[in-house]
Amino acid sequence: MISRRWFLTAPALASAVGVKAADLPDLTIKEVKAYVTAQGKLASVVTNSGIEGNYTLGSRYWHPDWNNEGWVEFSKRVLVGKNALDRPAFTSQWTPSKRRRGQSSYASAIDNCLWDIAGKVTGLPVYRLLGAYRDKVPAYASSQHLNTLEALVEAALKSKAEGFHAFKLHPPELPPNGGSDYKLDIAICRALRKALGDDFHLLMDPVGVYTRQEAMAVGRVLDELKFTAFEDPLPTSDIEGLAELCRALDTPIHAGEFIFSMYDYAEYLRRGAVDVVRFIVDNVGGITGGMKIAAMAECFGLECAPHNWGDTLDHAVHFHCELAMPNDVWFEMTIPQGVYDHPWMKDRIRVAADGFVHAPTKPGLGYEIDHAELDRATVRVER
Repeated sequence: MISRRWFLTAPALASAVGVKAADLPDLTIKEVKAYVTAQGKLASVVTNSGIEGNYTLGSRYWHPDWNNEGWVEFSKRVLVGKNALDRPAFTSQWTPSKRRRGQSSYASAIDNCLWDIAGKVTGLPVYRLLGAYRDKVPAYASSQHLNTLEALVEAALKSKAEGFHAFKLHPPELPPNGGSDYKLDIAICRALRKALGDDFHLLMDPVGVYTRQEAMAVGRVLDELKFTAFEDPLPTSDIEGLAELCRALDTPIHAGEFIFSMYDYAEYLRRGAVDVVRFIVDNVGGITGGMKIAAMAECFGLECAPHNWGDTLDHAVHFHCELAMPNDVWFEMTIPQGVYDHPWMKDRIRVAADGFVHAPTKPGLGYEIDHAELDRATVRVER
């Protein structure tokens, strides 16, 4: 007699629809490596059936324990011989000894590579596997830290001409340590509103360099100018200061990029220290962690706005989250568009004429690698 448990296994289901078990791809991981190029590293996880998952390996931050040096050695120990669909077994931080330290930076690239494999196996883009909510997201242009008021106004006007409906200001960084002149920042905000008009969305991100007094002064001007967002006005560790800003200002406070474990978000939500939740998948365990944070924010009635910055795959992993979550509003597009594109990517992410970024249709992360070009760019392979 055939048991119900047997019938619900993958081979049984394949047999039921006329597919032989031998025809199913072998998703046992046989190799982990990294392509090293002059522009950085590309992670690679390869299954016995030859399906390869990829993701950018970035150094990210200056912390000695927060980069991807050693990723290949770590991931070989964890992944080789295992099934590529068993993502939580490789990346979960629920174990108390891991949870108390924060999210491993290695786990994120693993998770993203394995989602890429899952999409390629099924022939679907990742957001379809996550559960599609939309097929396009409106984009805002996210500026570089340009040095002058005039340069930032020019960048914003160019973005509007390219079809963007919103612009995020990263104000000038002052030497030698990258601080900010909040009075200059206020002048830039006023100039942007005057140049772009009242109906254009404006966002402000000083990247956590203000004091509480400076942040409040800037925030009151943003209220006056009807800005859409005030992102990271204070260091993320200042929970009480962020809560004070949330209570005092009408402009929504965005925060979360510098939280390094999904387990640390709950305190910000409980204390009202954020109006719109941000995350970087590299900090929180990859796409899987990002979707958990999006669901957490949704349960608190909050929007979630994933960070987007960097190359095509950096944008792609956050884009798939945005396409699958109901509480996202914007796609953050680094400008100038394509500034961090790599020559080995066949596909590019760009804002369309309607001001939206449209979902990819190719499987996995959805943006295809030109392996011949990657081979030419590779100076060595870490194995």
